[in-house]
Amino acid sequence: MKASSKPLRPRIIAATLFAALLCSSSTTFAGSGPFAEMAGVWSGSGTISLDSGGSERIRCRATYAVSGDGTGLNQNLVCASDSYKFELKSDVLAKDGSLSGSWNEITRNVGGSVEGRAGNGQFDVIVSAAAFKAKLSVTTHGNKQSVSISSDGAIKGASISLSRA
Repeated sequence: MKASSKPLRPRIIAATLFAALLCSSSTTFAGSGPFAEMAGVWSGSGTISLDSGGSERIRCRATYAVSGDGTGLNQNLVCASDSYKFELKSDVLAKDGSLSGSWNEITRNVGGSVEGRAGNGQFDVIVSAAAFKAKLSVTTHGNKQSVSISSDGAIKGASISLSRA
């Protein structure tokens, strides 16, 4: 790997994708937490827009373990593009419409926090680490998820579609 900005790209992508995936669930079932519908394996692909003006395809696979009441989520996410691969682990809790938790990209030993709100099937999240902050919007319809990401960092944005396997 070159000594350019490439080592930072996987961290930024990992954090933003991770936060997006972990906040994507349905809140339409009364009495269950926002992660109640997340258990299982999800996979998909999308496009990342770089600040250089270029873009790159990315493929992801996520495995979710959900607490019995649907308010806790443990995630393992693996994503790859033509130029790199990363693996993330996370823990997130939901309480009274708020989401909070942490993530760790294990191959590069970098991590950060996830904070946001859930309501009416819409998730608005901010994911943070030492070097960046990104905003995410997530919508889920049945077994399909759409994720939109925007950032002022090396990764300007992303559009990702996931399906439950």
